[in-house]
Amino acid sequence: MEFEVKCSACSQSSPNLLYFKCPSCGQPLNAQLHLNFEVKKIRKKNYTVLRYAKFFPYVKETETTTSLGEGWTPLIEYSNNVYFKLENLNPTGSFKDRGSTTLISTLHMPIKKAGGYIAEDSSGNAGASMAAYAARAGLKAKIYVPENVSGPKFDQIKFYGAEVVKVSGTRSKVAEEAQKPERGKYYVGHILHPLFRDGIRSLAYEMAEQFGWRVPERVYLPVSAGTLLLGVMEGFKHLVKSGVLESMPKIVACQTRQVSPLYHSLKALTYAPPETVTSIADALVSVNPPLLNLMLKDLRESDGDAVMVEEAEIFDAFMELAGKGFFVEPSSAVAFAAYKKQLKNNEISKEGMIVIVLTGTGLKTTLRRSDKKSARDM
Repeated sequence: MEFEVKCSACSQSSPNLLYFKCPSCGQPLNAQLHLNFEVKKIRKKNYTVLRYAKFFPYVKETETTTSLGEGWTPLIEYSNNVYFKLENLNPTGSFKDRGSTTLISTLHMPIKKAGGYIAEDSSGNAGASMAAYAARAGLKAKIYVPENVSGPKFDQIKFYGAEVVKVSGTRSKVAEEAQKPERGKYYVGHILHPLFRDGIRSLAYEMAEQFGWRVPERVYLPVSAGTLLLGVMEGFKHLVKSGVLESMPKIVACQTRQVSPLYHSLKALTYAPPETVTSIADALVSVNPPLLNLMLKDLRESDGDAVMVEEAEIFDAFMELAGKGFFVEPSSAVAFAAYKKQLKNNEISKEGMIVIVLTGTGLKTTLRRSDKKSARDM
């Protein structure tokens, strides 16, 4: 057996790849790989996520594979020993395309044969990504989004042809609505579905390969629901277990003051989430993420860290990046702001090799230069 899907809590195997939670206890599922990473099995002439197809055995390399050219994004040196991984250059403008290609490639045929459609809940980027890959696969999609979803992201989802349902209330309420049973609906939410999260492993593989199989000292990631964090950690753990890398980099989870349940839990601090998230980092909205316990477990076991940044720090980081030619979402700038904060506080040195993952394109933001004052007042 090359892989299996098992419950993260009770370890029961899941019999159906369409399941998004354990049929026994209802807890999140994990995709577990039972084969080693081998450099010789990389498809050297392929510059998509399928470069590593041998390590995603549930994705069958046939005419049913759904790709838009995602993956193999540039790794750019920003300054001495500091590199940016430009995930904003994926086809729909975010890292979420890595999960969409693995999930949609695997599930679109059985869903279509059943006469069904997919349902997803998202604050914007994942919904746009899922809608795009569903369109590529000829699969109907229904995307549930918060009522205050960013205009550009809402428009993007609509242009891909998906049905969009705006839901008032909390982010959790959006998920509840998406999961409600309807005839023909197959919920494949990116937060809970293990095949989406598993596709993010490819990002760790790419960073390691682009560095010549060296290990960066730290990798900074913006964190909300946890798919990026868990996927990247799983990828690096697989490389270490396979003997390709000697050790894990220190993974740094970066959060805003408003949305920082992981930071507060890791530091054993009390967290009081806001009633309404008003941060300029509008892609980071999960104040009560269902994968929080998994994130905590993985961060602690791998000696990871977490950093919380203020609105003014996010805005300044966003503007600095734009001023150097990197136009990203404010949510992406959270990771750069966290790096700058640790550097300023002398918590890290300038010697170690650093990677900052820039997760989404600035073309999706509604932020304006005049918003600087309001960011400082938050």
